Amino acid sequence: VQLQAYGGGLVQAGDSLRLSCVTSVRTFGSYAVAWFRQAPGKEREFVATANWSGGSTDYADAVKGRFTISRDNAKNTMYLQMNSLKPEDTAVYYCTASGGIYDTSSDERVYDYWGQGTLVTVSS
Repeated sequence: VQLQAYGGGLVQAGDSLRLSCVTSVRTFGSYAVAWFRQAPGKEREFVATANWSGGSTDYADAVKGRFTISRDNAKNTMYLQMNSLKPEDTAVYYCTASGGIYDTSSDERVYDYWGQGTLVTVSS
């Protein structure tokens, strides 16, 4: 397993949660990363992305202003801070890393390495 996500759990609406993703991908610090999620019965969707340095980020409209993506290349780790959680945020969250794209991207096809996912459940 090259990416290991953790930090998911059961929370109430309005709570915060921080996901972490530790990676052994050798080129992690050179390329873009992202978080995607998949709700029950739905397709996987883009959540947030950061460029190689973390200095440029982008978010899905549904999470903009509530979620923050960040990375620590020295620790080979990326994060997703989730605030003001809503029941519709319930999903399995996947961390992913590119093997060749420097800039942010919401296209899952550019990402080469995927974690196993961590479940976030938000109760109303």
